[in-house]
Amino acid sequence: MNPYFSKFVDMAFADAIDHVRAILKDHGFGIITEIDVKETLKKKLDADFRPYRILGACNPSFAHKALLTDNKAGVMMPCNVIVQQHDDGKVEITIINPDAAVQGLNNQALEDFACEVTKSLRQVCRKI
Repeated sequence: MNPYFSKFVDMAFADAIDHVRAILKDHGFGIITEIDVKETLKKKLDADFRPYRILGACNPSFAHKALLTDNKAGVMMPCNVIVQQHDDGKVEITIINPDAAVQGLNNQALEDFACEVTKSLRQVCRKI
């Protein structure tokens, strides 16, 4: 099982971030964490890196249900979405696959619920 969904988009890096945010919002996800990897690596290591942003997406209803199902579900939260610009200038968006992420917890109820979250994130990926 692939641990993520990925798609290339024909838009600028900053526009892709805005686009992803809007589609996630339409599906009930907000961004609760954001890591600018390029900026962080420059600040911490004085290393140059391509534009790369990790967005931590959270749907509160899904999160609440997951935590009620398994108190360890928080290790998979938030659902990470990566927006990165490759060296050739192409922008790729990658979204975690919750079905794959829950496999290690050995909780059938959580695995069944992860299918619902995966379905929603697949819809997000299709709309990107």
